[in-house]
Amino acid sequence: MIFFNITLALLLLFILAFIYSLFERYWIQLKKYDIKIDKKSFKDKKIIFLTDLHHSAIVSKKFIRNIVKKANELHPDIIIIGGDYITNHKKYIKPLFNELCKLQASLGIFGVLGNHDVNVGKQLVLDEMEKANIASLDNKSYWINLGNDRIKIGGVGDYLYDKQLIYKTTGDVLETDYVILVSHNSDYIQDIKEEKVDLVLSGHTHGGQVTIFGIYAPSVPSKYKQKYLTGLKTLNNIKIIISNGVGVVGLPIRFFARPQIVLINFIN
Repeated sequence: MIFFNITLALLLLFILAFIYSLFERYWIQLKKYDIKIDKKSFKDKKIIFLTDLHHSAIVSKKFIRNIVKKANELHPDIIIIGGDYITNHKKYIKPLFNELCKLQASLGIFGVLGNHDVNVGKQLVLDEMEKANIASLDNKSYWINLGNDRIKIGGVGDYLYDKQLIYKTTGDVLETDYVILVSHNSDYIQDIKEEKVDLVLSGHTHGGQVTIFGIYAPSVPSKYKQKYLTGLKTLNNIKIIISNGVGVVGLPIRFFARPQIVLINFIN
């Protein structure tokens, strides 16, 4: 009888956990970071970082539309997208960008590609990004000028399937410049050595997507496992923000790895 009761209790807990995991994938977290910047003109400017949208059969257009709405409601000055726009089929590329073209940011919208994008249709994604007024950061960079100050936003190609030409971002910067680098995969930060970079934005890990109550992720698509799972890290004086992203891959669930919209607020 005791064994039966324990088994029943465990079964009920499993069912409840599964139901919760179905709900959590829609429970968007606004993850806020205050980042210090020595550029007075950029004080209180806001960056929205979105990544891993993964539009697919299990990540609907309606869900993406809601993400766009939430991002716009925050009135960001800059929007950066960290790649993996789709998961496994070209047919989702155009519908996704039909929604992303509605994003609004006064100083520009930028993005890199992720491993899924490169595998499924690199050029198709780049073409749709251009139509949606999302400037590609794949081994490219842009100066953002405001008042008497400027910052540099650049990116590298996907760490698994492309080249990482960081000099395209850092080649003309001064020590006094503020540089943001976008790399879909956070593993790349270990390869940054003497380059002038202040902040790296990454995704790819999904925060584990399914974790043991947020303490440990059994499966992480990173050779460093838990080290760059999620959150704010520092390496060699470079700050790195790893977002859980918003979409899902594989199973349509998340467990103690909530989908995130990252809001970066510059402070002096």
